[in-house]
Amino acid sequence: MKNKKILILANLDVGLYKFRKALIKKLIDQGNEVYISLPKGMLVQNLKEMGCHFIETPVDRRGINPATDFKLMMRYFNILGKIKPDLVITYTIKPNIYGGIAARFKRIPYAVNITGLGTAFQNENMIKKLVVFLYKLSCKKAKTIFFENEGNKQVFIENNIIKESRSCTLPGAGIDLDEYKMTPYPEESRNIRFLFIGRVMKEKGVEELFKAAKNIKKIYPEVSFDIVGPMEDDYKERIQSLVRNGIIYYYGYQEDVKPFIKKCDCFVLPSYHEGMANTLLECGAMGRPLITSRIHGCMEAVRDGENGYLVDVKDVKGLEEKMVEFIELSYEEKKMMGEKSRKVMEEMFDKRDVVDRTILTLDQAKNFN
Repeated sequence: MKNKKILILANLDVGLYKFRKALIKKLIDQGNEVYISLPKGMLVQNLKEMGCHFIETPVDRRGINPATDFKLMMRYFNILGKIKPDLVITYTIKPNIYGGIAARFKRIPYAVNITGLGTAFQNENMIKKLVVFLYKLSCKKAKTIFFENEGNKQVFIENNIIKESRSCTLPGAGIDLDEYKMTPYPEESRNIRFLFIGRVMKEKGVEELFKAAKNIKKIYPEVSFDIVGPMEDDYKERIQSLVRNGIIYYYGYQEDVKPFIKKCDCFVLPSYHEGMANTLLECGAMGRPLITSRIHGCMEAVRDGENGYLVDVKDVKGLEEKMVEFIELSYEEKKMMGEKSRKVMEEMFDKRDVVDRTILTLDQAKNFN
């Protein structure tokens, strides 16, 4: 795909820059003119310096508000009319839905990226029915629908949103193996440190993690639990209490998580649902064992018993047992698990392969050449 005008619709500069910059760079290097439509943020300047043309577009990322959502859709119609792109690429739910609808009715080729199902698909209610209906509208004429795991794809097929023939499953955004280099495993003399990176919210499994951590600290008081990431407002008092009682260390949002990965012995993510958990890929690439949920979007990164362990969603006892099992491993066994994690990332999640496959799929889609 060369010398095309490409418009990317997203809801956040951080995610677009951190996870898609390699794809954007390759598109620009191939001679394409890349426009990005998203809210203004601290990394927009980085994207502009790469060569992107920025179109500021406010996106309310949470909930359904008919007035603001309709305004967003009309904004997309306006942008498409002005830019007249050869291709539209959408990321995350609202750009996928409202950008997809706009591109469909403007008869502009477009590709949709499903980076996770979100909470809307977790319950059988009117919100799910509405989201399914909107996705049917937006995906009907998409040239390609990219998924980050097979489970999410099956949900879309079972709900008659898409036809499998127009889908492509990629291993998430992949991981930059040069940026996230293999690092030496922590020395044997140190106490065990478990690490969680992510937003402190129920869907990330923090309730189960905190309960398991409390129980483990009673038996292994020297074990540490590092929590890195912003928190939902209703967790403020809970976090403060856990810190006061010596159960966890809380570091809040960190722009660079590599120092925390380097000093941890094992990464834990007991999430309820994911597209593809980038934190698993980052920690795995740096050579750390992984304990995570037995769900699509997490289990792809783990070979159970080889580079980590899988646990059932919301299973506090199972999570605790696997963390204890890890603690009881010999130092060499822990180290070998970390080395295996790096190999899994090299074999399955190399970002260069993901970028090449993405562009090849777009090239092969009808009307893109």
